[in-house]
Amino acid sequence: MGSKLRYATFRTNMGWAGVLGSSSGLLATTLPQSSAQKARQQLGDGVTFASWSPNSFKDLIERLSAYFYGAGVSFPDKLDLSQATPFQREVWEITRLIPYGETRSYDWVAEQTGKPEALRAVGQALGKNPLPVIIPCHRVIATSGRLGGFSGGAEMKQRLLSLEASGKKH
Repeated sequence: MGSKLRYATFRTNMGWAGVLGSSSGLLATTLPQSSAQKARQQLGDGVTFASWSPNSFKDLIERLSAYFYGAGVSFPDKLDLSQATPFQREVWEITRLIPYGETRSYDWVAEQTGKPEALRAVGQALGKNPLPVIIPCHRVIATSGRLGGFSGGAEMKQRLLSLEASGKKH
């Protein structure tokens, strides 16, 4: 992480969120938290070395805020996944392809990697996703329709899926 780090925390209608980026792209985002301090903590250790720079993320902050209001915005942002394993990057890139308002199964993601038996590894990779919403791991559910795991908790996963189900794609 030798490149210049920048971060911002901001208020959304669902709570405080945060973003952390390097000159190579986005490193981390948070799901809504109860305070700016909690959002900052959720960004991880890198934020300690980062400069407060909300203007660097103005467009992203606007899109994330709109997303939490239910707008079907897209996130084509450049990502810095240099800290991830090749398999994690592959799982996350596949997950980014899941359209707004739709879900796919862990089985589907595993099949897309060419390793259909790698369900547990897919789940572990999604559990380490540093960019929730940008990499929409909440859209991955069990084949049975059960929600499965989510770093933000089952309630937040259901809330995001419901938000997308009632939202409009822009």
